Amino acid sequence: MKINLKLLGISIAAGLLGCFVLGGGTDDEKMQHELSEKLLRFHVIANSDSDEDQSLKLKVKDAVVDYLKDFLNETMTLEETEDVIMAHDEEVIELAEKIIVENGYDYSVSSELTSCYFPVKSYGDVTLPAGDYEAYRITIGDAVGKNWWCILYPPLCFVDVSYGYVPDESKMLLQNILDDEEYSYITGGEETVYRFKYLTFLNDLF
Repeated sequence: MKINLKLLGISIAAGLLGCFVLGGGTDDEKMQHELSEKLLRFHVIANSDSDEDQSLKLKVKDAVVDYLKDFLNETMTLEETEDVIMAHDEEVIELAEKIIVENGYDYSVSSELTSCYFPVKSYGDVTLPAGDYEAYRITIGDAVGKNWWCILYPPLCFVDVSYGYVPDESKMLLQNILDDEEYSYITGGEETVYRFKYLTFLNDLF
């Protein structure tokens, strides 16, 4: 069968005009929305930015994370994780209040499972784009100080990122719930992949 080279050339040109870029040209807003539906963040906001209040924030964070790790595991779904957290919400508040009193303060504490805005933030070598995310948020006192955050689902809050990276075994938890493009996007392994939007049969050729 003869191939009409002129027609093929026109088709390829049309395909090139309709192609889009996945990876380097990823729509950040779309990617953030997809990530927000698969992750749960943990957010602790300090009373103020004073050294004392920031230190207190970390003590509350440590106590709550240590408490929650006994109830959360990597086999849970996002919905199960949220249910478990809210089932223990009162105990979390009591624990936070205990830590605050033990350190000589009388700040109030509140918590909620809510959607809130986060700027671009990194947890070890995992970076999440800015946008609204579901989060379990604890606020201390006036809650106008710098915050601490981690990823609660999948349960990455329980791994040590003090060396600036998330361990490979923990990243596998992310790979289990994210597609390849999403995982690559937040771990810095993003690649630019060109594909045809209309002449999709050409994607198998190039």
